[in-house]
Amino acid sequence: MATQARRDLRHWQMKRRERTHELIELGGLIAKAGLVELIDDDRAVLYGAMLEVAAALRSERRDQVLALWRRRGKRAFASSDSATVPDPETR
Repeated sequence: MATQARRDLRHWQMKRRERTHELIELGGLIAKAGLVELIDDDRAVLYGAMLEVAAALRSERRDQVLALWRRRGKRAFASSDSATVPDPETR
């Protein structure tokens, strides 16, 4: 029984570390996009923006929106200066 309890605890700890790592990576993407500075670290604005993203993904335009965002994201990752958001006029 003690062995099972240790195994369960270890499993829980591993899952917790994986989740923590995932959250850190997601936060890093927010910082990498420059959003923290652009919104002056206003978390209500960031949350509102994420709600808009979720609404767009629930809409009939889901496939088009995903394709557009995926292209932009891949370009930003590939660029040497992906810490800055490209000017919308140059897209």
